Amino acid sequence: MNNDTAAPAAPITGAEILVRCLAEEGVKHVFGYPGGAVLYIYDAIFKQDKFQHILVRHEQAAIHAADAYSRSSNTIGVALVTSGPGVTNAVTGLSTAYMDSIPMVVISGQVPSHAIGQDAFQECDTVGITRPVVKHNFLVKDVKDLASTIKKAFFIARTGRPGPVLVDIPKDISMHKCVYDYPREIEMRSYKPVDKGHSGQIRKAVQLLLQAERPMIYAGGGVILANASPELNRLVDKLGFPCTNTLMGLGGYRSSSDKWVGMPGMHGTYEANMAMQHCDVLIAIGARFDDRVIGNPKHFASNPRKIIHIDIDPSSISKRVKVDIPIVGNVKDVLIEFLAQLDAAEAKPGEARVNAAALQDWWKQIGEWRGRDCLKFEGSDTIIKPQSVVQKVWDLTGGDAFITSDVGQHQMWAAQYYPFDKPRRWINSGGLGTMGVGLPYAMGVQMANPGATVACITGEGSIQMNIQELATCKQYHLTPKIIMLNNRALGMVRQWQQIDYGGRYSESYMDSLPDFSMLAESFGHVAMKIEKPGDVDGALREAFAMKDRLVFMNFITDQSENVWPMVKAGKGLSEMLLGSEDL
Repeated sequence: MNNDTAAPAAPITGAEILVRCLAEEGVKHVFGYPGGAVLYIYDAIFKQDKFQHILVRHEQAAIHAADAYSRSSNTIGVALVTSGPGVTNAVTGLSTAYMDSIPMVVISGQVPSHAIGQDAFQECDTVGITRPVVKHNFLVKDVKDLASTIKKAFFIARTGRPGPVLVDIPKDISMHKCVYDYPREIEMRSYKPVDKGHSGQIRKAVQLLLQAERPMIYAGGGVILANASPELNRLVDKLGFPCTNTLMGLGGYRSSSDKWVGMPGMHGTYEANMAMQHCDVLIAIGARFDDRVIGNPKHFASNPRKIIHIDIDPSSISKRVKVDIPIVGNVKDVLIEFLAQLDAAEAKPGEARVNAAALQDWWKQIGEWRGRDCLKFEGSDTIIKPQSVVQKVWDLTGGDAFITSDVGQHQMWAAQYYPFDKPRRWINSGGLGTMGVGLPYAMGVQMANPGATVACITGEGSIQMNIQELATCKQYHLTPKIIMLNNRALGMVRQWQQIDYGGRYSESYMDSLPDFSMLAESFGHVAMKIEKPGDVDGALREAFAMKDRLVFMNFITDQSENVWPMVKAGKGLSEMLLGSEDL
């Protein structure tokens, strides 16, 4: 008898298979909320010690936390929700991640297979409902397919243009048994994303850039998602060209460089928008020319320019703006070859170089635009200016904190007045513009980056949308600093109503705000209310010194402040309002 012959592996349940698959993928944290359809899975989680489950207080927060976990750490965030309302509560989080191309895997429970389509308790068409807001989704119909499906989900989420992937698991599948076999590699005939850019196209792009008289580098969130910040920094420094980073791309190129001209778009800097509009060669790197960046496409196209566009997603190229040299590929891989070709060009005697004289004139023009000092604001000794709070946060953290934000005026002030030198430090909802993300984002960031300084810049409207997550923070000893810029109004809505709707402030004022100090303290946290400009610095210093406590800071700010500059909807980049005097 051969004693070396291994006994056949014992079958295990689908729930146990799922837990093992997550462990194989190196998952350390899962954000979720239990329910009937996922109880076998939760039982399997109880029996394992490979990862920690974080019990949120609402499924939307689970998805947002997993989203921020991914954004801030370059890993795959994982969330787990039950069927029916668990899934529908998750849709906003899925859509938020999908719009910003964030890799994530969401596991949802489903009613038993035999009950699907029977209007069973807590049943919904998960695949149908989530199809428009995920990169891909699966319904597992056989426990033997579960392991390979999880492998596919992680592969699809992280490759190509990243995005959230959902796996819907009927309750009986999580109970059925089979032998565990997790594939080491996955091959999908219908899904083969391209990583390497076309060398000939890259060569054309290099030649075009070297001939430019008014060049501009426009970098978006794709740079950060591809971990291509080092290559972008080297490219900008090597060429000496001006660079702008979109809202999602902040930190992709260091803001401390004199080559950085600020953020472009609706609330971008005057110099960035004017340079975007008047350049003669524009290279777009991991950006998609969305409406909040270029404004009116017809106005943008009114100035002739040559456009190079690098993106992993071919459907994003020439989608809103016609480009001259498309390059499809992973941003990091393309930039590596781009830099290699530039180095090779420099090594050849007589090869074309950057047009130094024209570039000097271009920088002189940009300097004149910079001279407008478009982010200057009037200080006050009597009322707190929200911009000054953000600036003070930057001073106290050395610009090295992870900053999460909600959506609205405070989001734009955070983007404008907290300069980022590193990628993955700015966590916000850019594409979908989802209020309520700030606090669960801060939770996800801190779980992924223990010991880091995390601050959530929010407003009194946004924070109330997921304020119940203060309980999650207490349970898991999460200690972000909540910096609420409280202007007692839905600020961005109020700003638009003032500018475009004749000052008719329809439902934009908050007439019944809670006592935020009592509310935060009731959850077991430290609370502060700051009403005087002279108290801002001391309060922030005290809060950041409390490393082991969540501090909820209620800054009572100037209600009349608006976000400037501003490009009104339908207008072009060079048609900016720089302040109320332009109204």
